[in-house]
Amino acid sequence: MSGPTTNQDVDRSPSNGHAELLYVVGIGASAGGLEALERLFKKLPADTGMAFVIVQHLSPDFDSVMDELLVRQTKMPIRTVEDGIDIKPNAIYLIPPKKEMIISGGRLLLTDKDPKQGLTLPIDTFFRSLAQDCGARSVGVILSGTGSDGSRGIRDIHAAGGMVLVQTEESAKFDGMPKSAQETGVVDLVLSPEHIAETLEKYAKSPIISQLVDPTETPPINEDGMNRVTRLLRNAYGIDFSLYKPTTVTRRIERRLLLNQSLDFDDYVAQLESNPQELNLLYHDLLIGVTQFFRDRDAFDLIEKQVLPELLQKLPRDEELRIWVAGCATGEEAYSLAILVNEQIAALGRKSSAKIFATDVHQSSLDIASAGIYPESALAGVSAARRQKYFSRKGKNYQVNQELRQMVVFAQHNVIKDAPFTRLDLVSCRNLLIYLQPVVQKKIISLFHFGLKTGGLLFLGPSEGVGDLSDEFKSLDHHWKIYRKLRDVKLTADLRLPMANLGLRVPHVPSLTSNHSHNGQLDAAYREIMELFAPPSVLINQRRQVVHVFGGAADYLHIKPGPTSNDILDLFDADLRTAVSGAIQRAKKENAKIAYTGVTFTRNDERRQLKLSVQPLAAEQHESGYMLITLEELKAPPQVEEPEEIDVGEVSRDRIAHLESELRHTKENLQTTIEEL
Repeated sequence: MSGPTTNQDVDRSPSNGHAELLYVVGIGASAGGLEALERLFKKLPADTGMAFVIVQHLSPDFDSVMDELLVRQTKMPIRTVEDGIDIKPNAIYLIPPKKEMIISGGRLLLTDKDPKQGLTLPIDTFFRSLAQDCGARSVGVILSGTGSDGSRGIRDIHAAGGMVLVQTEESAKFDGMPKSAQETGVVDLVLSPEHIAETLEKYAKSPIISQLVDPTETPPINEDGMNRVTRLLRNAYGIDFSLYKPTTVTRRIERRLLLNQSLDFDDYVAQLESNPQELNLLYHDLLIGVTQFFRDRDAFDLIEKQVLPELLQKLPRDEELRIWVAGCATGEEAYSLAILVNEQIAALGRKSSAKIFATDVHQSSLDIASAGIYPESALAGVSAARRQKYFSRKGKNYQVNQELRQMVVFAQHNVIKDAPFTRLDLVSCRNLLIYLQPVVQKKIISLFHFGLKTGGLLFLGPSEGVGDLSDEFKSLDHHWKIYRKLRDVKLTADLRLPMANLGLRVPHVPSLTSNHSHNGQLDAAYREIMELFAPPSVLINQRRQVVHVFGGAADYLHIKPGPTSNDILDLFDADLRTAVSGAIQRAKKENAKIAYTGVTFTRNDERRQLKLSVQPLAAEQHESGYMLITLEELKAPPQVEEPEEIDVGEVSRDRIAHLESELRHTKENLQTTIEEL
């Protein structure tokens, strides 16, 4: 075992040894981590073929004895890292004190830790480089420790197709790091150190891994099986993953297949067909994206110093700045832009307003974004001044403040098949196109072109571009992929037509008639019975669109002048809209009937009360279900409070009304776009 050294003359070119198939396991540990490491390596064989890199929070004032303790538990050689050392299989590498470390080209590179720097996150730093260098052959392990270091890095590992394992809170001496990791939603398995060792051994011995002879080769997945998987996903979630690059999908399927220890691909497809939970996990894997505050600092410096000042100076004072962040994931990029816009408006002394539309197909990610609550580690890229101005403490986390939150409208939107927003000054869509097939990329770029004003700007990921539409954009920065729309031009019809074949599906409508439905008189009788005896009710689908109105429910609905909407929330007055919206959200989340009593509303200048209930209706497997909203007016104040009583205060009502107004604004944009298309 050699001591830590820093050799400034070392050759940092990619190592030839990295061409070999090598899984690199990054292990992050802090307080209590030494015991967990001993337990893990005591159980782990010395011949897995993997390399293990341990990044532990070390005191700069004390020499680590980790190598002396681990050597008792394993036959693998243990080395304290020297700058530029080549990674080899069946070996353990330890970060030295006072250093930060990355992996590049199969080599471990060291830099001195800045003593003046405050919070450092060495685990995140290494994990992010591990994901970039090893891709699907990266494994991240989080063990005992305080704080949240590692939570950002495991997102990158997950997005690269790697595996993420976390120690159970019960087996960890300090559960801060394991808890924070689990909150990211990208953890594959939560296990004791011993079971982590067993999982790594099985992962290394998987026949799928041994069958691959090239890192770019896809696993043995046949076309028929892939079609079955994409069909299952399309039927369940309405997204057509056949439009994604095959390697993107197959890598994620390979990872799930390995984690499930399936015998082969056909065995895994059978699991998907019989296990909706596993199908959901695969869907989750395919959609989780990597994002962070001010990701690619130099790119955001350009946005701050050149792009936004130019856009704001050209913007008429009576217009708002309109930005669309497509594929926003958990919202960090959208809030980063909101911070920059807020600062630039103030710096220019303008009274301009701004609206940022942030969209994604993944509802769970949008829920995180809408809440605006992030662990401390997520704010590592946010300066202390901005953190103080735009965030407030919420327990161990930080929450965006009201001013920032109100600048951003989050909405579910599929950029592949849904209409774009319009009259946009800036579109940001970073690191989404790289996962899609070229023909789909072209369609999406054309839609961004359609949505942008002439002179509007497009901000893509560093590995993306405008492709065949380069004549319609001027490149402002080749490296960070910032483009200006040159002109309004009608693109060819195949680019402008709605993408009818791109994953659209018609929801299954359950039959309400018997085998005698051909009998028109009987159908009429059924309808009359429903009208006579059904309580005032409205049947809606999962998109809140009205399917059928029963009884006297029409008395509570109002169609306003102007363009009509089939969204049930647009048909209720403000008095009822708040309660109905809340009940729908809870019924969806809990998959159970939600009832509120004592909901007050005004009719003919008279205050009244009703009992409101929302009941999810059973649906066939993998199909979106329906919900029944029932409105039962109360003749007198309720005496027995069986259902939950709702009391919406003025502050809450104003806040919700504001958000709903924002969402209606979004829907109006979409409707306008559809009409223009």
